[in-house]
Amino acid sequence: MKKTVEIPLGSQHISLLEPIRFRFHCENEVIRDVDADVGFVHRGVEEACASRFEFKQVGYVVARVCGLCAITHSLGYTLAVEKLLHVETSMRIKYLRMLMVELDRIHSHMLCLAHTAENAGFEALFMQIMNERELVMDVQEALSGNRVQFDYISIGGVNRDLSAQAGALVLRNLSLLEPKIDELFERFTSNWSLSLKYRGIGALSLTQAYMYNTLGPLARAAGLETDVRLETNDFPYAQIGFEIITEQGGDIYARNLVRLREIKQSIKMVRHIIEGLPEGAIQEKTKGKPEGEAIVRIEAPRGELMYLVRGNKSSILERVRIKTPTFSGIPAMIEIFKGSNFADAPAILASFDPCMSCTAK
Repeated sequence: MKKTVEIPLGSQHISLLEPIRFRFHCENEVIRDVDADVGFVHRGVEEACASRFEFKQVGYVVARVCGLCAITHSLGYTLAVEKLLHVETSMRIKYLRMLMVELDRIHSHMLCLAHTAENAGFEALFMQIMNERELVMDVQEALSGNRVQFDYISIGGVNRDLSAQAGALVLRNLSLLEPKIDELFERFTSNWSLSLKYRGIGALSLTQAYMYNTLGPLARAAGLETDVRLETNDFPYAQIGFEIITEQGGDIYARNLVRLREIKQSIKMVRHIIEGLPEGAIQEKTKGKPEGEAIVRIEAPRGELMYLVRGNKSSILERVRIKTPTFSGIPAMIEIFKGSNFADAPAILASFDPCMSCTAK
């Protein structure tokens, strides 16, 4: 006999410590329909950036949208303003910005994998991954001065140069981290309870990935070759060895593999950045006030982050619009849940790696 029941998940739930609520409409154990509410902590950041802060301050404001994604938010906004001010930065500045973005990708992916392990019942592995993630956090602190809010990027450049000592620390810590990632890869590809049992669970097909305009690792795990790093002219990613990483399963297992492989690639690219860092200034002179409209896309750890900035030659911007990866991915997330067993919902959710702080900005 079929029994229909509604089950809420979030915003206070052991597997979802984020301000979002899902409501599952279940038939026995199977999820048939899903409602999502993402509006729990709207903070009015966009309105504040276009009314209360001068454009030179906004880069530091948007870095507070999210602690994990701080560097990509400040970079996306800064690139948009630089386009309006017609500022061309040196190659050294571009390399230093890429360095911070790829370090951010490593620690963000490790956080997601830690939560994936925790939701599979591997609490000790969760603690181990978080401990190993400290190697990246220490590097970010040495480069920027902060562990979370990286006030590193400014209009026209960066606020700190890379010293020889800091560069050596980056290479040392990554050398310590890389074998630990290899061990994680082995665990996630050989342990049944941790990852193998999730093959086919929470799967998104390539057709669905196209249909729902899926972004980031969620899309690439389904075989969709989408990555802003392939398309951008703002950074010379080809020079540091970037190659897009995809899997074909579209399930939890495939999403784990994409993140693990992207960590390995980011480590390689960071090494190339340090070893091939060009000479040049870390700050370009800027003048004038923003006029016109600019759109910038950045590949954040969860996918495409888009900034629209509009100025009218005054110190206060006319419009700041932020479109985050998680916001774009919610339709696909809802679709993936349908037809899944409710018991698998926590693991599916962890594999999404949602960032609601960015979404409910």
